[in-house]
Amino acid sequence: MAAMTTHLDVVSAEEQIFSGRVETIQVTGSEGELGITPGHAPLLTAIKPGMVRLVKQYGEEEVIYVAGGVLEVQPGIVTVLADVAVRAEDLDEKAAEDAKRRAEEHIANPGADFNYAEAAHELAEAIAQLRLIQKLRK
Repeated sequence: MAAMTTHLDVVSAEEQIFSGRVETIQVTGSEGELGITPGHAPLLTAIKPGMVRLVKQYGEEEVIYVAGGVLEVQPGIVTVLADVAVRAEDLDEKAAEDAKRRAEEHIANPGADFNYAEAAHELAEAIAQLRLIQKLRK
């Protein structure tokens, strides 16, 4: 007997990252870890930067990095509207390392137009991406 599935769309401002049938979705909501399965009660919640782990229709796993956004669960369809969404295998380690180094340099040598909050956010995002890349290698 086939596992029950629901339809999932993962979209960012730039593009649609994923659209298809999934058995489960794991995401970090504003209140903590969420596991969404078919038949889940309707829900609308903010999501934190991190991984969306999905198990596709035939058990294949996919991981997508999101830099925050919104999760909406409706009967038969789940939507992740992400500020930024990148397939885990498309994350670029060198680009993330460069972004981390740039943010660290900005913090160490603040110029006239320095924005600490922005630099700290860039650094946190680069570190989250690097953590995910390292986790996937294991």
